[in-house]
Amino acid sequence: MGREEQVEEREVLDSIFPEEITDISETEYRISILLDLPEDEEDKAEPPTMLLHVRYPESYPDEPPHLDLLPPQNAATHPYFSVSSDKDTLLAGLEETIQENMGMAMVFTLVTTLKENAEQLILDRRAETAKKREEALLAAEREENKKFHGTPVNPETFWKWREGFLKEMEEERVKAEEERLAEMKKARVKEEKKLTGKQLWERGLAGKVDEGDEDDGGALADGVESLKVTA
Repeated sequence: MGREEQVEEREVLDSIFPEEITDISETEYRISILLDLPEDEEDKAEPPTMLLHVRYPESYPDEPPHLDLLPPQNAATHPYFSVSSDKDTLLAGLEETIQENMGMAMVFTLVTTLKENAEQLILDRRAETAKKREEALLAAEREENKKFHGTPVNPETFWKWREGFLKEMEEERVKAEEERLAEMKKARVKEEKKLTGKQLWERGLAGKVDEGDEDDGGALADGVESLKVTA
């Protein structure tokens, strides 16, 4: 009974996969499965292919077939899929389908399920990569936007700003006052140097005359001392 069903299934599979199926023996063969994937701007790799190795046990389909997954020879690497790395996950994903189809020819259903699971695996990984890329772009955008937005105002930040502002204003006031006094002192010294001895005496500045001015102001002071006032 089992062998008859195996032969019948094998003939059906020949009509479905005329180019994809390769016999290993009367009870063993491989089916090449090319995955169909939507185009992606970031993923330019060719869709991957995997080989499903099927071997019938004597009582198949009353017991499950022996399955294995192999990569084609010289297969190009794919950024989101590896037969050797993903084999265990994909084969484990067939267990439910196998149990649901016990007693019936199931290889075509297994190929369909395997293909869909592998394609979904790649799509999920694409989506995860796109999500991380988007999160990185948003993080960079937030950092850039910080340059154009001030600190949110709340009581704590306001009082901190006010304290800094008042301190800055006081420092500017002290600096301006010091500069003003310095300018006044500089202007006064400059003016005193321009005065004659007589002008210095009239303004009560004679005692403050520099030694360099003694030829002018000093002589005047000596003359004043010897001056006699008559009635």
